[in-house]
Amino acid sequence: MTYEKFKGIIPAFYACYDDQGNISQERVKALARYLLAKGVKGVYVGGSSGECIYQSVAERKAVLEAVMEEVGGKLTVIAHVACNNTKDSCELAAHAESLHVDAIASIPPIYFHLPPEAVAKYWNDISAAAPHTPFIIYNIPQLAGTALNLSLLRMMKKNPNLLGVKNSSMPVQDIQMWHDENVFVFNGPDEQLLSGLAAGAGAGIGGTYAIMPELYMGIFHCYQTGDNEKGRILQNECCRIIYKACEPDCNMYAVMKEVLRLQGAPDIGDVRMPLSGLNEKGKECAKAVAAMISDAKQNLL
Repeated sequence: MTYEKFKGIIPAFYACYDDQGNISQERVKALARYLLAKGVKGVYVGGSSGECIYQSVAERKAVLEAVMEEVGGKLTVIAHVACNNTKDSCELAAHAESLHVDAIASIPPIYFHLPPEAVAKYWNDISAAAPHTPFIIYNIPQLAGTALNLSLLRMMKKNPNLLGVKNSSMPVQDIQMWHDENVFVFNGPDEQLLSGLAAGAGAGIGGTYAIMPELYMGIFHCYQTGDNEKGRILQNECCRIIYKACEPDCNMYAVMKEVLRLQGAPDIGDVRMPLSGLNEKGKECAKAVAAMISDAKQNLL
């Protein structure tokens, strides 16, 4: 299995709604065009940043169809297909394969704590629904409630379609462990892209990449060229921006969508309830975040 198409900076794709809060395929396409023009490697569609757990199967299909229509074959497209039941997850996996995505991904089932064998069966059933598409484990234990471990990973390595792990747990050691198992690793926590690459990750997928792709592509380039001091400076600045974006008493994704608007990017609406929408404090925070990003691009790149 070739990894080259997956190496680089892959923004997690934000949910795009119209002014009434419905999925807007036109706004999906506009965001896809915007990210393509930024020079990123690909997009990760239907994950946490895409508010997947608050969308129906039909809505998630519509989003992926719009992305593929706009940038399929131009960007690497990874479709997160997990729902909290096997049937719907397999339906989304088969649909993603029919659109010729580059890979599918899945968190483990949430809420009930299942034994490892049941988690592996869930993932393998999803993979079997898309038998010609690489499969990525999405490890985000702080939200899913189930953590990947070596035993479970080794069960999954029996699946010939396993590409690797999107690792969003905070310990960098986890990346080192998965890398030592000879699977491809995507760094998940945006705050540790540089250290994740050093631990063995070959790419990054992140929820704040879309508002400052230039900074993350700079970190990736610094790691590749061995300029670790500049990479550290860029990483530290990204962390400062992330901490600022997390300040307001509202959802971070609402702030980031406002940052995009302030940057002249397409308007992709607000977040979906029960997530908290943008408030006045969030608007002020977004202005500060946009200014920090502008300064960083001007002074550090």
